[in-house]
Amino acid sequence: MPNNALSLESWRVLRIQGEFVEAIDALCKLPPAVSVFGSARLPEDSPHYQSAVTCGKLLADAGFAVITGGGPGIMEAANKGAFEAKGMSVGLNISLPMEQEGNPYQTLELDFRYFFIRKVMFVKYARGFVIYPGGFGTLDEFFESLTLIQTLKIQPFPVVLVGRDFWGSLIDWMREKLATEFKTISPEDLDLFSIVDTPAEAVKIIHDHFTGVKVVGENLPRFESDEQEPTGEGTRLGVPPKRRSLKETEEK
Repeated sequence: MPNNALSLESWRVLRIQGEFVEAIDALCKLPPAVSVFGSARLPEDSPHYQSAVTCGKLLADAGFAVITGGGPGIMEAANKGAFEAKGMSVGLNISLPMEQEGNPYQTLELDFRYFFIRKVMFVKYARGFVIYPGGFGTLDEFFESLTLIQTLKIQPFPVVLVGRDFWGSLIDWMREKLATEFKTISPEDLDLFSIVDTPAEAVKIIHDHFTGVKVVGENLPRFESDEQEPTGEGTRLGVPPKRRSLKETEEK
């Protein structure tokens, strides 16, 4: 690699750092927030779009800031609901090769170059996820949240799927293939999220958790030691992995 390319690699670290600093500085002032995900391709006449508008309004009325990816479709709908309810409506926009059109219902707009920084911000300031029908990006956020909760890396928070018509087959597959046939997850892992049909149900789950009426993840371990308490990054530090020697591996 040429020397000038190596130099650029070093400076890229500072760009990454700067993007983190800008985002944290803007978002740390938010009230309790909920991240809403879903497809950019669903039009205004979609029932799910209309549901997401109502969801954004109900979240704002309950005192939550609404965070989306800032684009069209479900993102626009949730921002619109929060905006029209005079709540905090946040868009975490991403620079893409094919330009994403930001929606006009954002009271706070941030632009990201890096997907991974944007994904940290979706989790770090969220008290819950509401997930509408979507594509790869939406599924990515869904499974990332489950991974962080399942591995105890973050404090459990509500992950709510809206629309049994969309999510039902995926959940059936997870139950039949992952939990039962291949046993790659535990049956209890299917309790890490909820599935509902209405925005009112979704917001109630999040509000009940936030107010302590019905806390999600009650059966998961609670940590007391310093190594296991939440960190400023929004994740638990955890315990460093114990490494086996080659001899121990061969004996096993």
